[in-house]
Amino acid sequence: MDFLEKIETDLSAAFIQNGYIVQPCENLSALDKIRNKTVDLATNFLGVPYPTDAGEFLDEIVSLVPVKKLNSFRLHIISGLMAEPWFREAYFSCGRSLVKTIVGNELVMQRNIGLSIQLPGDNSSLLPLHSDSWGSECSPFEVVLWIPLVDCYRTKSMFILPPDADAKWRERIQEFSGAGTESLYQAIEPELEWLEVPYGKVVLFTPTIVHGNRINQESTTRWSMNIRFKGLFTPYSDKRLGEYFAPIAVRAASKIGMKFTMPGGFDE
Repeated sequence: MDFLEKIETDLSAAFIQNGYIVQPCENLSALDKIRNKTVDLATNFLGVPYPTDAGEFLDEIVSLVPVKKLNSFRLHIISGLMAEPWFREAYFSCGRSLVKTIVGNELVMQRNIGLSIQLPGDNSSLLPLHSDSWGSECSPFEVVLWIPLVDCYRTKSMFILPPDADAKWRERIQEFSGAGTESLYQAIEPELEWLEVPYGKVVLFTPTIVHGNRINQESTTRWSMNIRFKGLFTPYSDKRLGEYFAPIAVRAASKIGMKFTMPGGFDE
């Protein structure tokens, strides 16, 4: 029995079938605020004036940041964003109803932020194909809200292996145990989908399916952020509540239930 509304049923079916949903940002002013703060932190690190076009500045950052300084540059921006008390709620607001539809209304959110800055032609920021749930580190109940700060397409974006294909290759994974991830990539490459996500749209995807990126062969820089969400009461793996995740939506009945104790002398 399913009492979901039609829009919820349709979104859920699409997410299960495709492994992801791309939709317009639900709070564009919050996304603009995040991007503007990112640019502010970048200009502060580089000692350059604030640009007239934030998107163009981020696209062309390769002219200002050498690869050897890329990691310290990235960490500076992450720490600056995390220091802002408004940041995590603003990020969540970009996909609030989508996350609630797919995950539920009692939620935990990753405490930190993932930030990818992929300069054109740079091989130092690659995330080889993987599924986060193959080991014990990540729970299969997690989802990732992935938000670009620039237009992302082709190799400037990320790829996913659709669920049906993922299930097929998962059964054959032992064939590649000694060959490495590149051999697996070459085998599955014809079935991969590269996500086209312009600025102003967001992606919610399940990290249970194979995904990753390659060398950015486009002429401009990829900037994307990612944060994980999961249901408060769904199973956790190595990434624990209070350490990796923090509650952001807990309903009254749950708060009462978690504090409830039986009268003295009675067992539950």
